[in-house]
This record gives sequence, structure tokens and C-alpha cells, in this order.
Amino acid sequence: MSKVTIYSIAEELNVSASTVSRAFSRPELVKSDVREQILALAERLGYQPNKTARRLVTGVTGAIGLFVPDITNPFMPPLVRAIQQAAVERDASVLLVDAEEDSRAELGLITRIAGQVDGMIIVSPRSASSVIKQAVGRKPAVLINRVMDGVPSVVCDNTSALREAGSYLVELGHRTIALLRGPSASWAAQRRSEAVRTWARKADVTLIELGPFDASFDGGRAGAEAFAASGATAVFAFDDLAACGVVAGLADRGLRVPEHRSVIGCDDVLLARVLTPSLTTITAPVDDLGTTAVRMLEEALAGNDPDPVRLPGAFVPRDSTGPAAP
Repeated sequence: MSKVTIYSIAEELNVSASTVSRAFSRPELVKSDVREQILALAERLGYQPNKTARRLVTGVTGAIGLFVPDITNPFMPPLVRAIQQAAVERDASVLLVDAEEDSRAELGLITRIAGQVDGMIIVSPRSASSVIKQAVGRKPAVLINRVMDGVPSVVCDNTSALREAGSYLVELGHRTIALLRGPSASWAAQRRSEAVRTWARKADVTLIELGPFDASFDGGRAGAEAFAASGATAVFAFDDLAACGVVAGLADRGLRVPEHRSVIGCDDVLLARVLTPSLTTITAPVDDLGTTAVRMLEEALAGNDPDPVRLPGAFVPRDSTGPAAP
């Protein structure tokens, strides 16, 4: 059997080869009835368009660039998977780049990948807004967990969930509570800290701010030392990974969780559920963050300006919080 081409399809339907080509590359330019005939015949004959050739002609790569600040952070792999699954459903591939927690590398990495893709999804960048915009250039982009003027964004809003977590601690008898601030360049860390401060000002508690500390296990261990010496009986850690470090650091000092201290994390990664004791935390809608970002980028690639989206987190009490120790 001879190979099926756009020319053989065109000949059978008595249309031009360029019309067949446009049915795959620019379907909006082909009448719907003609396009349906072309696609139906192509499917019946088993025709697959040459994507490489089509991309050379149209300039469309079919790829999404995905920037993450640290792929080893447990929050990132589920988010990357959600983005990849949403991209596959749109017949797009994902090109991933990891900054390895080096904010100085962000400009070069984003600039390099932006030239190879149709659009960018940028997760929690640490650099200044001017640097991110310079790196992206005119390429359509969507931010996850960062808000920036002129760039569409989808964020997890933990304000309500953190307020609920604080009220839960008060019910358990905690009146002096520590806040381990996350990285100073992190937009998410700033928002979480401000949410806890706002709650504490209205509640009958003393808030002790410590840090900033790295968003890492070692950062949490360092925070545990300051927490243990602070006189606070409970702590908000920046994220679950840091919270695990806090639990380990407290154990090094003979302090058990939750008998002696209570610990709250954020994000609800797998570690939060397998840790002993299981971690009280804030669940982030990771799948929705990923699929929403891909949808918004699709809108931006079509020339639209998608509205920003805020997805709420949810408070999940587990075993790392208990009554305040005397």
C-alpha cells in the first residue's frame, strides 16, 4: 500500500493539498464541512501529519516550557505531572527546566527555554518582576503561586485555611505561637506570613516571628532550634518539608510532637501523610493548579488575556498538633 499523504487525500476529496494542510495546521481557516471530511478520511486511512514539518512552516513548536525553582521539593513532582497530563490532552509536550534553588540562574534558564517553546508556565520564581518579564520577553506566560502585573497567574490562596489552623491551635490551648518565615524572596512565603500575622492580630495570642529559613528539611531543622528556645508551644512552618525538619530538630532536643510542641506545615505533600506523627497541614489543590495553568496558557496563546485565578487551600488536622503542654 502506498504511503498516505496530503496529496492523496486532496486528490480523493477533490480539494487542494494546501487545504488539507490547513485542516491540520490552521483548522479555523477551513470550512467546517470540508475540514470534517478531511479529518474523517485521514483517520480512516491512518494518516498522521508530519509535526516537524508543520512546525517548521508555522513556527509553532507544540511545546510548553515549564520552569520550577527546585524539582526536589516534594510539592513539585505532582504539579509537574498535572501540567504534563493537561498538556498531553492538548497534544502538547512539556520542556522542563529546574533552577535548583538558585535565583541567580532564573534569568538565563527562562530566557533559554522561552526561545524553544510556544509559551511558558513559571512556578514560584524568586527573581524580581522586571527580571522575569525580561526573561519571558513577548512569549505568552502564566505564573503559578506568584502574582505579577501584566502576567496571568493562578495561585493557591491559603488565607482562610491558615486562619482556621490558628483557631484550631487556640482551641487546643496554645497562646504563644511561632511563625517560621520562608525564603525572603518567595512571594508565597510573604503571603503566608502576612496571613498568619493578620490572624494573630485579631486572636488572643502572642506571635513570635523567626527566620527567614530555607524551604528545606535543613531549613526546618535550623528553625527548630529557634522555635525550641522561643517559649512558643506551636509553630507554623513555611511548608511540609520544613515542618518535617522542625519535627526532627525538636526530637534532637528531646522534645516530642505533639506532646511537647505542635507543628503545622503547608501544601500536604506525601511526606505529610507518611511522617510519624502525621502532619497537620494545609492542602494545596495541586491538580487544579496544573490544569488551570495549562488552560490559561492556551487562552494566552490564542491572543486572550485570562483573568487571574485563586484556588483555596484547605486545613487538614492530623497528629502533629495537640493540647498545649503546661
